[in-house]
Amino acid sequence: MLETPLHDWHIVNGARMVDFAGWHMPIQYGSIVDEHQAVRKQAGLFDISHMGRLMFNGPDTVKFLDHILTNHVARLSAGQVRYSLVCNESGGILDDVLVYRFNEDYMLVVNGANREKIVAWIEKHSEGFDFEMRDDTANTEMVALQGPKSLEILQPHTPCDLAAMNYYTVAKTTVFGFECLLSRTGYTGEDGFEIIVRNEDGIALWEQLLDAGKGSLSVCGLGCRDTLRLEAAMPLYGHEMDESVDPITAGLKFGVKLYKENFIGKEALVELSQRTDLPVRVGIELEGKRIAREGSTLFVGDVEVGEVCSGTFSPTFEKPIAMGYVPKEHAGVGTSLLVDIRGKRHPGQVVELPFYKRS
Repeated sequence: MLETPLHDWHIVNGARMVDFAGWHMPIQYGSIVDEHQAVRKQAGLFDISHMGRLMFNGPDTVKFLDHILTNHVARLSAGQVRYSLVCNESGGILDDVLVYRFNEDYMLVVNGANREKIVAWIEKHSEGFDFEMRDDTANTEMVALQGPKSLEILQPHTPCDLAAMNYYTVAKTTVFGFECLLSRTGYTGEDGFEIIVRNEDGIALWEQLLDAGKGSLSVCGLGCRDTLRLEAAMPLYGHEMDESVDPITAGLKFGVKLYKENFIGKEALVELSQRTDLPVRVGIELEGKRIAREGSTLFVGDVEVGEVCSGTFSPTFEKPIAMGYVPKEHAGVGTSLLVDIRGKRHPGQVVELPFYKRS
């Protein structure tokens, strides 16, 4: 398995380690619920170095990125970050990504499990475009500081005016004197920042962040990152989306700009956007304490209508929640559903997404 620059630190500090998309990653240090609540109420620090970091430059960089991405890269200003998708010719999602613009340079952050696939896709479609791509994943560390106290913890240690940074912006700056890429982004539903530094600065940055946040900052594993993103209704590749799911069905049309010039998958997505019979991604609350896991079948009465993509017990609301796909006629808020959990059907209902939205 691949290891991040913080791998040995995690083991020494008691993390429970698992195989996560081919990386040996910390799933938790103590209680997932405690780590989850720390992020909701104060702040949490995550190692997310398994995410792929691909750097681009050259005269055709924008033209190429607009060719493979669904969002409009040419409209990005320096310092902006945008959510986008990489689709195949039929509109199926190869990955969901963040695209960052600096000045003349651009970066894609891709899901760790999809990095090799996306690199191969880029190489396959690069003919005729004059640009260079550099995979910086192995040379850098990426950490996420998330939660309502993130700004308070970080601001004394960077010259960047964090309060002036809008959500989904990025800056080249320093933190604790270490040169870094600092973005106001995250995957928890909370305010926060993501920091990319060179490997040689990684452990020092991590330990100084923990020291700066002592008393209000908890080290967190990827277990609570999943419960946090699910409460915020953020889709996860391999669950809510894959190559069999298109962005329109997945509820991600905001990341698709059908008006821009041709891009891979555009023709299929234009056609899909005009259909009225596509399934809908919905939120589900269940009665009782049983958790609906991925693949649990959804029923209306005795009729099977869909299945669960992700499910957990929500630490914030203290009840089971899930996301799944159902036909449009069963997607209305308040619709009663039955969820098959290990052969028994448990009552639930469709609720508005996201489950959680910070004030």
